[in-house]
Amino acid sequence: MTDLSKAPTAEAAITSPTAEETGRRPRMQKGLMADGRRRSPFSIITMAVVCVLWTLPTIGLLVTSFRSREAQGGTGWWTALWNGGWTVENYKGVFEGADLGGSLLNSVLVAVPATIIPIMFAAFAAYAFSFMDFRGKDLLFIAIVAVMVVPIQVAFQPLLNLVGPNGLGIQGEFIAVWLLHTGFGMPLAIYTLRNYMATLPKTVIESAKIDGATHFQTFWKLIVPMSVPALAAFAILQFLWVWNDLLIAKLFLNSDNSTVIVDLQGLLGAQGQGTELLPAGAFISIAIPMIVFFALQRYFVRGLTSGAVKG
Repeated sequence: MTDLSKAPTAEAAITSPTAEETGRRPRMQKGLMADGRRRSPFSIITMAVVCVLWTLPTIGLLVTSFRSREAQGGTGWWTALWNGGWTVENYKGVFEGADLGGSLLNSVLVAVPATIIPIMFAAFAAYAFSFMDFRGKDLLFIAIVAVMVVPIQVAFQPLLNLVGPNGLGIQGEFIAVWLLHTGFGMPLAIYTLRNYMATLPKTVIESAKIDGATHFQTFWKLIVPMSVPALAAFAILQFLWVWNDLLIAKLFLNSDNSTVIVDLQGLLGAQGQGTELLPAGAFISIAIPMIVFFALQRYFVRGLTSGAVKG
């Protein structure tokens, strides 16, 4: 005979809180992902192998930076893991042979404005191409996209004349490099942001128009907050491109405001006598880009994949 005193009453069943009401996540079963799908051992192993292969060059660069010139040229970097022979002379040579503190500051002064300026103008242009109607919009967008196939090297001579003494007279100043990186980066930025903004719900824009919002208000209060993933994704790409740039910084800046990449290239010497210093200098130079990437990485994949599937 069943003990009715231990059976749950209807009132208890009604008043008992659910997992959603208590805010607790339902306990996942072992071997299942959050969405209920079964974990794939093949995918786990593949991702682990890819992560190892992806980090090996960085590990090799770090180990090589602590090896002498003879050790670098004689054996592979992995032999230092069990043979030893570590030294910090390369880092001493980098800081003594180049003013890396000033070079890092110059790189920041170049990279930050050269990242913000093209994104700002490209966001305005992408909004116009996505939500505004004007004559020749499609042809203008095609022309902007077509500029991406033009190599930047073919534009160096005209740009040297433009910013040089016979033109604006700003060669050797930061503003010249900002303008060049803005011009070279805007086509891809407009293309990327326009494709992202085209996936945003147009009902939100129409509701803002009905409420009397101007294009400026709609852009800053609606589009920009919804476009943060795409803006952050392109900011990472643009920052890394400007930070690692050698040609533009070498041609359009002077020796007193050169970037860290230019100074590291100068450590190599005319006959390669400073090759052992490059791994140490390269590892120092990647510190700030790594900070930027890890700070914005959660937006990176979202920004690149948003708009890939519509539905």
